[in-house]
Amino acid sequence: MHDITSAIFQKIQQDDPEQKEFQQAVKEFLLSVDKIIEDVPQIVYHRVLDRMIEPERTIMFRVPWTDDDGVLQVNRGFRVQMNSALGPYKGGLRLHPSVNLSIIKFLAFEQVFKNSLTGLQMGGGKGGSNFDPKGKTDAEVMRFCQSFMTELSRHIGADTDVPAGDIGVGGREIGFLFGQYKRLQNQFTGVLTGKSPNWGGSFIRPEATGYGLVYLAAAMLQDAGTSFEGKTCLVSGSGNVAQYTVEKLTMMGAKVITLSDSTGCIYDPSGITKEKLNFVKTLKNITRGRIADYSARFPEAQYFPRAQQNGINQVWDFKADCAFPCATQNEISEADAKRLVSNGVRLVAEGANMPTTIEGVEVFQKNGVLFAPAKAANAGGVAVSGLEMAQNSSRIQWSADKVDQELQRIMKGIYKTISYNAERYSTKGNFVDGANIAGFLKVANAMVDQGYV
Repeated sequence: MHDITSAIFQKIQQDDPEQKEFQQAVKEFLLSVDKIIEDVPQIVYHRVLDRMIEPERTIMFRVPWTDDDGVLQVNRGFRVQMNSALGPYKGGLRLHPSVNLSIIKFLAFEQVFKNSLTGLQMGGGKGGSNFDPKGKTDAEVMRFCQSFMTELSRHIGADTDVPAGDIGVGGREIGFLFGQYKRLQNQFTGVLTGKSPNWGGSFIRPEATGYGLVYLAAAMLQDAGTSFEGKTCLVSGSGNVAQYTVEKLTMMGAKVITLSDSTGCIYDPSGITKEKLNFVKTLKNITRGRIADYSARFPEAQYFPRAQQNGINQVWDFKADCAFPCATQNEISEADAKRLVSNGVRLVAEGANMPTTIEGVEVFQKNGVLFAPAKAANAGGVAVSGLEMAQNSSRIQWSADKVDQELQRIMKGIYKTISYNAERYSTKGNFVDGANIAGFLKVANAMVDQGYV
């Protein structure tokens, strides 16, 4: 690592020694930027780089709420407003017991460059809470969301910071959050994205991350002279991103054979058909069940409980052509990556945020696997969120076909951008470097224009 980037990373380790996820995200970014550090004017860019890694604003607050038994509960809330050089802060809210400042900071950091790649006017931020919506009633989730928004509302706005959904935050939670914001501010404004199309939301928003992931991967395959037709695919997770990744892959002629959740994974050698996917959508979005129920409904599928997986991620243990990690960060280790390569996988596209460790990425690159990093591959969700913001600003709603066409255009544009920057500044096909460098240059130039702030 260059002296400048090394010094910046050492400072992060000293200032935030416990923030391992944030350190990982920054290290990956700096390793890419390292390759152009001598090619940019020192007086300009090197003074921006350390500012880019420090959030503009970090907000932490308590969230008191009452459960159905009348017992007062208290959770911790976060909003990290990372960078507003390209527009209002934009990024999701995550509700999960694992949420802490390190995770929110790494997500906000990644979001800055992901948003920049879309070409839309959006800065980067992220937020959430260690509240666990699993096992909670609708009334409990509503009371939590109302308490959370009561504090968050003073820090966000349509031209300031526009949150969206993430893990644990779907249409139900967005509705509760928006309703409380409207009550507090007496404004019906585009302060949240992911809203229902019935009251200001965009069509294709639930599908956007999964669809966009597949669109970008399809562009990579097209460049390699092939397509998804007849390909066997592994998908992890079973939430929103995973569901619509499966849907679009199936529409493009691929066969998906796995899904997972925190309890384990299923392997369906006959493929997850439209009928089976509809069962998963009902299971996860309405009844909020576990993926084990899939094998009970479809006996041809096998279920592997996480407790019996001997420390390995079973979802990556099957022969396939392509893999789509859509669950959570660091779900593909170096060992997992080696198993994927040995099982014949030739394309990996990240639907989750930073689902592959740095060591895992190195395995893919050394073995010639086409690898699409999250900040490019899963940008479809925030891209349509940006389109939702545009629709809200003009008080109109676009058709589903128009939104989908715009999403395809944006994802193809992202692929061209990261391909060009990879070939110009690093190695052809190194899309990690291509995405990081393209994002860095765009944000850095904006910061310089605005006075290094």
